[in-house]
Amino acid sequence: MPHEDKSMGAVLAAQDPIVQSLVREEVDHGVLIPLKTTLELRDDHVTGRVLITRTPVKSANPTISLLRDMLPEEIVKGVPHLRRCAKPGDLPAHLKTQFMNETPQSRQIHTGKSNWIYIILGPESQLSRDELVQALKTIEGLEEDIFIRSVPVPMVAPTSQIQAAMWSQHFWPTLYRKNNPLGPHPAMVSRSTEEITDDAAIWMTLAHQVAEQTQAADHGEPMGACIVQREEGNKVTLVALAADARWRCQGKTGCTGNPMAHSVLRAISMVAQKLVRAENKRTDTFQTPILEFEAFQDKPLLDDEQKVFEIDHPSPDGYLCHGLEMYLTHEPCVMCSMAILHSRMGKVVFRHRMPLTGGLCAENRGSDHPSLNGADGGRGLGLFWRRELNWSLVAWEWESNGCLKPLPVDQMIHA
Repeated sequence: MPHEDKSMGAVLAAQDPIVQSLVREEVDHGVLIPLKTTLELRDDHVTGRVLITRTPVKSANPTISLLRDMLPEEIVKGVPHLRRCAKPGDLPAHLKTQFMNETPQSRQIHTGKSNWIYIILGPESQLSRDELVQALKTIEGLEEDIFIRSVPVPMVAPTSQIQAAMWSQHFWPTLYRKNNPLGPHPAMVSRSTEEITDDAAIWMTLAHQVAEQTQAADHGEPMGACIVQREEGNKVTLVALAADARWRCQGKTGCTGNPMAHSVLRAISMVAQKLVRAENKRTDTFQTPILEFEAFQDKPLLDDEQKVFEIDHPSPDGYLCHGLEMYLTHEPCVMCSMAILHSRMGKVVFRHRMPLTGGLCAENRGSDHPSLNGADGGRGLGLFWRRELNWSLVAWEWESNGCLKPLPVDQMIHA
């Protein structure tokens, strides 16, 4: 099989003619950095305590059956990422040393090929030691002085085999089930990154170009958005291109400008207008809204915006932005991040973090940022992946290799 040419020139040459005509700046590959979720950043080291006991191997099944009979299912299955049963030799070194030196019988249990096994009983906060002792005394073969100890363990599942191995050494034998309970599955992130790596720089360049154009025209801040649709076989179609227009029609009055004219909202609105346009063609209906003031400023203002706006939507039957990809010059504000979620966007890539006002990153906003002189935007929201929201997507920060110059803005601005 011939080697596929993935140079930027070859990738650009494979795009639609309209895309090739729009790209005027030099394009080169950048680096995609997947965002971490709030849970990945804050809960990956949360520990709690569980109670354990030990029994002869022949008494392990009766002990586990007893636990299932006397405890609710959520307690019995409360820590599925930890091995319920562990041989003495599989315990972390500090636990082996601690238990071995407690009594002569303990030393015998940990010497040679042991016929004893350690069993997790459940979270300490949800169990009664006295009740457990009385119940375990009915199991044949257990020590006269029922062995129950409290040990610290990680309360969330590991997100990699390396983390599972580390926890096995420091806490308790741990299982990695090739999933990520704290965010998108690693395989999903890897697959999605591979899908967009070759051409991400093209869409970022288009967003960068309209950002510079809108600043030159005094329409808004140097911020831009590009929306594309990726089909099976990795065919990509340009759907919308929009720049910030917060200062248009009102000048630079007030501190924030028109929030409804952010590049994200304008781009999503252009997608919506294309869907309406397609529906009107099918039904032979043409309606023009009569507005005294066009708050959203969602009609094309720049030549490049107009060229893309005239292209029909490649899939006019879908829901708004379902499964589409958005490329942004700056991390979107909280309002725009929620608009992205509600529009059902599939992927988001941005170039510049907004450490005080951004809505996608989960890191604390600004407190440790060297250029902000101690300013603090509070805890990062990580809105791209939150359990309590009814939609989630994969998001990346994109680092240029120096081909595109930075687009600095006031860090207090909401992108």
